Amino acid sequence: MDRIDVHGVRLEVAQIPGNPALAPLVFLHEGLGSVAMWTQRGLFWPEALCQASGRAGWLFSRRGYGQSDPVTDVRGAPRQAGFWHIGRHEPDYMHREAFEVLPLLLSRLDIREPVLVGHSDGATIALLHASRHPVAGCVAIAPHAFVEDVSIRSIAQARDQYLATHDDPRGLRQRLARYHRDVDNAFWQWNDIWLSPAFRDFDILGACADIRAPLLLVQGEQDEYGTLQQLHRVREQVPHADILTLNDCGHSPHRDKPHELTEALDRWFRSSITT
Repeated sequence: MDRIDVHGVRLEVAQIPGNPALAPLVFLHEGLGSVAMWTQRGLFWPEALCQASGRAGWLFSRRGYGQSDPVTDVRGAPRQAGFWHIGRHEPDYMHREAFEVLPLLLSRLDIREPVLVGHSDGATIALLHASRHPVAGCVAIAPHAFVEDVSIRSIAQARDQYLATHDDPRGLRQRLARYHRDVDNAFWQWNDIWLSPAFRDFDILGACADIRAPLLLVQGEQDEYGTLQQLHRVREQVPHADILTLNDCGHSPHRDKPHELTEALDRWFRSSITT
């Protein structure tokens, strides 16, 4: 792993080797994720997918996550002017990641038209980026295209668990602390905005209508953070999208069904992506 400078902020990145003739996979993590959190139960799933498909891979931790630079005063002052906002997230934070940060990072890494593989918040960022920028393909795993009550309930429960087990070595906060340089920074920048009244109107369905690249939508049928309406309503906007649902699977298919997911994505890459 390494850290690279993107507009004055150091972001943690990792590379997985693969065939340079194929479009690389760029992995976009969930709302509480990081480079290290793609490893679950001893399996580094991005590496498994790269090996199966023969494609190279890139991962990075967004600002405030993993070993990337933290967000200054995440629960303090509102956003200031400038490229990198300072303070707590606002409802457009995933738009800013998709339209401002990710293009700069891809340019910095000399990546053109990647295959985006995003999970949860990362899937939303992938959809937004693909709506404006050329990509070879896009895989959106458990995306949030609009806000559902089930999402808010689960995120509120996560807040309660985080607070209730603050000093418990087996609690949520301590588990997350293994993966984040500043765990409170990582948790609250995600949790605060999702539970704010201003975020209830978040909706990217209109933007999805501009996606022209091959698109695969994936979700576990027992996802605790969203219903299958997320996928169906995106496909209403993107009729060429393919849908994959996984039974006995929650919000993180790469953790609950890693081998099935890898096989399905590899088949989809071979049938749907030409580069």
